[in-house]
Amino acid sequence: MPDYQAPLRDLRFVMDEMLDYPTHYAGLPGGEEATPDVVGAILEEGARFAREELLPLNQSGDLEGCLLEGGEVKTPKGFKEAYHRYVEGGWPGLAADPEQGGQGLPPSLAMVLSEMICATNLAWGMYPGLSHGAADALRHHGTEAQKDTYLTKLVEGVWTGTMCLTEPHCGTDLGLIKTRAVPNDDDSYTISGTKIFISAGDHDLAENIVHLVLAKLPDAPAGSKGISLFVVPKFMPDADGNPGERNGVSCGSLEHKMGIHGNATCVMNFDGAQGFLVGKPHKGLACMFTMMNAARIGVGIQGLGLTEASFQNALAYARERLQMRALSGAKAEDKPADPIIVHPDVRRMLLTQKAFAEGGRMLVLYTAQMVDLVERSDDADRREQAETLLGLLTPIVKAFLTEVGFEATNEGVQVFGGHGFIQEWGMEQLVRDARITRLYEGTTGIQALDLLGRKVLMSQGETLKVFTKEIHKFCQAEEGNPAMAEFVRPLAKLNTEWGELTMSVGMKAMNDREEVGAASVDYLMYAGYVTLAYLFARAVKHAQAALEAGTDDAAFYRAKINTARFYYERLLPRTRAHAQMVQAGGESLMTLSPDDFGRGFEI
Repeated sequence: MPDYQAPLRDLRFVMDEMLDYPTHYAGLPGGEEATPDVVGAILEEGARFAREELLPLNQSGDLEGCLLEGGEVKTPKGFKEAYHRYVEGGWPGLAADPEQGGQGLPPSLAMVLSEMICATNLAWGMYPGLSHGAADALRHHGTEAQKDTYLTKLVEGVWTGTMCLTEPHCGTDLGLIKTRAVPNDDDSYTISGTKIFISAGDHDLAENIVHLVLAKLPDAPAGSKGISLFVVPKFMPDADGNPGERNGVSCGSLEHKMGIHGNATCVMNFDGAQGFLVGKPHKGLACMFTMMNAARIGVGIQGLGLTEASFQNALAYARERLQMRALSGAKAEDKPADPIIVHPDVRRMLLTQKAFAEGGRMLVLYTAQMVDLVERSDDADRREQAETLLGLLTPIVKAFLTEVGFEATNEGVQVFGGHGFIQEWGMEQLVRDARITRLYEGTTGIQALDLLGRKVLMSQGETLKVFTKEIHKFCQAEEGNPAMAEFVRPLAKLNTEWGELTMSVGMKAMNDREEVGAASVDYLMYAGYVTLAYLFARAVKHAQAALEAGTDDAAFYRAKINTARFYYERLLPRTRAHAQMVQAGGESLMTLSPDDFGRGFEI
């Protein structure tokens, strides 16, 4: 069975030294409760819960999967008990409003905990993970009565939430949905339709499930402008707020899927179910985006967690597995062969995982500060700038970290060789679980269109400039520091090129909008590599300062600098290929007719 130790030392470096979380928390209304001692205790207890409660259920949950019996879903053995301990520990309400039963701590703390959960049991983590988004949507858009009915229960974790978007005939294009909502004589609606791919759509962990459902009213305009959002509980709350009569919603079947077997991915049937409008009629997509944006960051964290899990187990194996002698001569002369960690290509794979894990963690924690500011800051200017940065970074977090996360888990299998392909080691499960992260909550292509088309080009590049100016100021401040030259010089060039690539695509798109789609994925990957380069450069600056001050943990800081150097020399050059593909334009993609794609199959 794979093992896992939460990377607490690296978390402390990023939070306390690089991003100065103590000062960040002290400046947030309510953040004064998040003292270093409190944060440290939460991280340590979260690490214990993830390793002791969730990790042992990961492989067994994958093998057992979920069962649909008598119209009810049963989760794998141990999942329900672990969830009850999670609720008893107060984890669901860590960052929620105290008025709704939460602890009121900054959202970023919950995001740190999420990495640990995703690294140890991604399938289990999806059950409570979706509840946070449902609570956010109701908090921002629900009526006071809806908040009173549902929020406290979701915050406490005794009820869980879902979001029901996709239908059999449509995925991302939600304007095509067929689910209908017919108004009743009271303030309720009758919801009818079928939704697919609904994570945690039904289960036995909580006493009630609160579905947030996209549907169309009878007078709805065509397309996405006619979508409304409804809250549809599995059991109708009674006068005391407890689960009452069963509503007309049920799980029709469970999807048989590649990974995340321990999570119930359901076909949900709404057969005259009673629901209640959330927000204004025909404005449901905007309400759902509150939930979707949080979920997108959450999926990026899934990619990060799986990267860390794969790296830790590949590293342990590489230290023990004996194969061949080092090309430069025996390193373990007392053994029949050397451990494979001495071989350059194994080190390449391990360092790729390590760099993506450490870089991804910096990106998530940097983004998490923006979430804190948007949600909690009382400084309007800081909140506005944070919202701009958050909008830019969210598709990068989601798409880049899941793309490199899938790469990292594949490298983990490769380190194990044939044993990585065997089920008992658990490495192949990480690959299967990681694959979905590139798909749900919007594929990489959809995230890329959001980044380049909506966030960057629709703002005439102003959104991007907020971030590239920050990078520019950092490079400018460090340009006279010889120790930083190997990092700052390439970063400064890439930062300038990022703007030039944006202008180039924008100019082409003025004549042909297809150019945006042709460039978008490579543009996003380029953006991801440059963003991590900036964060690694900042990390190096702090590591060098610690070494100069005579730290007692010199090995940690030297490893940080060497990992950054590997990233710059071995991974950052991928920007050259992405830049070239962005500049290639869309002609070679769009010239071939749909009919000509199949040429060569003819007899």
